[in-house]
Amino acid sequence: MSTLTIFNSTGAANEAQAAPAGAERPIPAVLGADLEVPVKGGRLVGYANLDYAASAPCLEPVSAAVAAALPAYSSVHRGAGYASQLTTARYEQARHTVRAFVGARPDDAVIFTRNTTDATNLLAGCLPEGTTTVVFDTEHHASLLPWPEVVRLAPPAFPGEAVRAADEALAAIDGPKLLVVTAASNVTGELWPIAALAHVAHRHGARILVDAAQLVPHRRLNLTALDLDYVAFSGHKLYAPFGAGALVGRRDWLAGGEPYLKGGGAVRAVGDGEVEWHDDPEPRHEAGTPNVLGAIALAAACDALTATGWTPLVREEERLIARLRAGLAAIPGVRELSLWGEDHPRVGIVSFTVAGYSARAMAEALSSEYGIGVRDGKFCAHPFVRHLLDTADGGCEDDTASAIRASIGIGTTQEHVDRLIEAVRELATR
Repeated sequence: MSTLTIFNSTGAANEAQAAPAGAERPIPAVLGADLEVPVKGGRLVGYANLDYAASAPCLEPVSAAVAAALPAYSSVHRGAGYASQLTTARYEQARHTVRAFVGARPDDAVIFTRNTTDATNLLAGCLPEGTTTVVFDTEHHASLLPWPEVVRLAPPAFPGEAVRAADEALAAIDGPKLLVVTAASNVTGELWPIAALAHVAHRHGARILVDAAQLVPHRRLNLTALDLDYVAFSGHKLYAPFGAGALVGRRDWLAGGEPYLKGGGAVRAVGDGEVEWHDDPEPRHEAGTPNVLGAIALAAACDALTATGWTPLVREEERLIARLRAGLAAIPGVRELSLWGEDHPRVGIVSFTVAGYSARAMAEALSSEYGIGVRDGKFCAHPFVRHLLDTADGGCEDDTASAIRASIGIGTTQEHVDRLIEAVRELATR
């Protein structure tokens, strides 16, 4: 069996099994690969989408799965008719597919949500009374903000310091506790030491939630092997932009929490002034008619990536991201943002600044003159970006200061990468 690498907290690697080389399929295509956009002068050029970390394009197999489900689309869990039964079966199969995709335990709950933010807020409402959450200031706002009682830790200077800081913080807390950490930074792409952090959390009787939104489009995740309690991720970053995400993990906190939404589907019975809620987390927190097509799309993306095999996906991504980083590094005035140094493993995300340009001006020029789409701003991670800009630029007095982020995935070509490098070089030397 071929393998791929998932880095743990010490920088060592856990080997996760990938599909046998002979079983790998061609990398699937994305919709919009032939999109042309206008640039200055009235020309049309092929769009270089380098904003995957915000929302990835739709995979063709995902679009096909949704199209196949639409003719029989009906309400789930409530109808005796054929279309309802078929749609219910597809919806529940999607749950099984997502469970397998993240390597969850057989008894873990899989709750469909709108996105990662929705998933973390759902879990926040299910924490046992008095739970203290420990979170680093490097987190996306989805992981930073939902918690009622929180201890925030400063950005660590190296992975081992992250483990030490979490260890000390958790040791000082009495009562229930939860450690929340990203698997891959949405700002720098750097991989976090989630295996060691899970070990530390459990040593102190805490649980761990991993924000896997930026990891699962790029690397295989095995919740069971890494001994994680909860993972959350979004379909719109996983080539399934149909408004669905998932929270996967241990059932007890989820079964004991207040229903996320109160309404049909979450109840066993309603009487005069009395409500009996479902004990099972899935119906308890999926009141109303769920996003059936979103769940089907999410599962189709999971199936497509698994069928392709992670080895060719990772190999191509690492080739392109190395080319992009090397090209940007050779341009005077360009500075890549990084927490743990240029050699630390990462997924296909690069954030940078260009001397003499605001991030917005650079992003607008890349779009209007070169047909390149990137993200500019603080990437819903304001404390972290401010920290990186302080570190990189020797002081960041302007609170509006921000960065440019280029991110790649399936459908990114070498021409896209080279076009960005040349465009930044031209703009930086004007």
